[in-house]
Amino acid sequence: MAYTGSMLMVVAPSGAGKSSLVNALLEKDPDIGLSVSFTTRAPRPGEVNGREYNFLTEQEFLKRKDAGDFLEWANVHGNYYGTSKSWIESQMKNGKDVILEIDWQGARQVQQLIPQAIWIFILPPSIQTLEDRLRKRAQDDEATIQKRVAAAKDELAHVAEANYLVVNDNFEQALSDLNQVVLASRLRTGPQLARQHQLAKELGAIGGAN
Repeated sequence: MAYTGSMLMVVAPSGAGKSSLVNALLEKDPDIGLSVSFTTRAPRPGEVNGREYNFLTEQEFLKRKDAGDFLEWANVHGNYYGTSKSWIESQMKNGKDVILEIDWQGARQVQQLIPQAIWIFILPPSIQTLEDRLRKRAQDDEATIQKRVAAAKDELAHVAEANYLVVNDNFEQALSDLNQVVLASRLRTGPQLARQHQLAKELGAIGGAN
């Protein structure tokens, strides 16, 4: 079945501003749905089950994984993360674009299964800026911050695999850039023809006549 919606995967190291950008984009565009991932990590202060993540025990997660419930899954820093396959398919069939906030491993898995999925990498203007943002966030101790910075360097080694790069130096400019990627995704041939039924029928007749 041809999907009228697009799948957009947003990848970024911790501290790059991914969640803030995605939340701002969702406020601007009601035709985008956010895929709420499943995870075995503990909730952070202020996080609500079903909003930031669907929190599961490791046993519950592995049971879902073995049942094929996840489009992709990964073990990141000792915790499991996974994306619901059925929810995403239902949204895209109904014409909604879907954003996945996942890590590079998950993005690679999804693109191997669904080549038309769009991979967007959110970058900080520098590693030092990233480290400063992590300290300002005041959610982690120094050892954890250094661990996240080291992990960020590993993640950034996979930048060339992404389809689009958005540098979050100025927030409003980065948000505009992200929005442009979404708008461009809606003009791709597959989603456009899935929406334009009559035109697709006419083009099919022309192609069949050649």
